[in-house]
Amino acid sequence: MHPGPNNALTDVAGLRVGHARVPGALSGTTVVLAPPEGAVAGVDVRGAAPGTRETDLLDPRNTVQRVHAVVLSGGSAFGLAAADGVMARLATAGVGFAVPGAVVPIVPAAVLFDLGRGGPASDPALRPTAATGAAAVDAAADGPITQGVVGAGTGALVGGLKGGIGTASAVLDDGTTVAALAAVNAAGSAVDLATGGLHGLRLGFPDEFVQPRVGAAAQAALRAAAGSVRPRLGTATTLAVVATDATLDKAGCGRLAAMGHDGLARTLTPVHTAVDGDLVFGLATCALPTPDLAALMALHAGAADVVGRAVVHAVLAAETATTPAGTFRSYREVAATSG
Repeated sequence: MHPGPNNALTDVAGLRVGHARVPGALSGTTVVLAPPEGAVAGVDVRGAAPGTRETDLLDPRNTVQRVHAVVLSGGSAFGLAAADGVMARLATAGVGFAVPGAVVPIVPAAVLFDLGRGGPASDPALRPTAATGAAAVDAAADGPITQGVVGAGTGALVGGLKGGIGTASAVLDDGTTVAALAAVNAAGSAVDLATGGLHGLRLGFPDEFVQPRVGAAAQAALRAAAGSVRPRLGTATTLAVVATDATLDKAGCGRLAAMGHDGLARTLTPVHTAVDGDLVFGLATCALPTPDLAALMALHAGAADVVGRAVVHAVLAAETATTPAGTFRSYREVAATSG
């Protein structure tokens, strides 16, 4: 097993990822575009405060079998508007579910809370709109993915530190690829407060992560950051997409998403809380055959690992952000505290 060429969600052939930021704001949107024929999809919601759109149709009992994009967005419930722009772009390109006289793009979406981190929470200019979603589609590409303070991770926080976007992939022994992208915005911490290291470091391939040296002063600063979090309902949420090129049905994609949550549980403490809306989408492009039982178990194990590694990449890639609402320090900056 080894990382794909980009160590990113785009290592699943046919997927493209684009980010867009709200001008002048600490918020944004990330879109995952499926191949034109769509991808089979499922979802697993574990957090108690989710904000979603079109997730009911991912139930295996429901009719539509494939989705054409998945949207992750800041802006809390307001950010669901970003999906309108994604749908408009796809419809113009003729991509969607065929109905008489038209196509309807199927675009599930989920949002995280970042209101007020770039300025007044009531200011509609500081949250994603349909234009943000359209811009994310325009920026979508199939190569390396920018990580850190971008897209849906622009305004993200994790355990009192700056959060962001992270991604990772793995090519399994049978040639199947599994990959993930996460927007990390958790009430819980990614930091082992006993050591100052990140919980998920052990999940990485050799030399994948560069862990800063954390001295006693930095450990104290990291504990203080985690202790500064004051839980408020609906003010967190980590979102992820885990995808594979294996053939899975909708129920199988739901199980893939469920296994992705294990990656969140290994890297964030606590997770799935009353204030988080944690959610994982599962996608299958179905380019490779249906896995047998042994291959399926390996795929599920890989799904948990790539989500966990994506969380670590998000935290390590995040940079300190300063806005009118305050300064949100990155893990790397706090870990470098001396004294």
